[in-house]
Amino acid sequence: MLVALVVADPAAYARYREAMAPILAAHGGCFRHDFVVAEVLRGADKRSNRVFTIGFPDRPAKERFFADERYRAVRAAHFESAVVHTEILAEFTLPPEAR
Repeated sequence: MLVALVVADPAAYARYREAMAPILAAHGGCFRHDFVVAEVLRGADKRSNRVFTIGFPDRPAKERFFADERYRAVRAAHFESAVVHTEILAEFTLPPEAR
């Protein structure tokens, strides 16, 4: 998944990322790329300031991660107050040799 965010509270977002990382890893997920954006030239929300790719071994692993009650609790505690806009820019499946 390629995702763009508008992060309004970087400290809360950092707490979210730290707390969700072990849950993500438990589901085989990882961040492949992660960028802090300096300027947006075009987009649904020109305030976007974070772009990343997040990957999973397969779709069921992704679905289990996002449904995990531990993840949902971390998201409610940190993400929802830190991020004011989320946009899924793309979803794609990598060939097995690229995973």
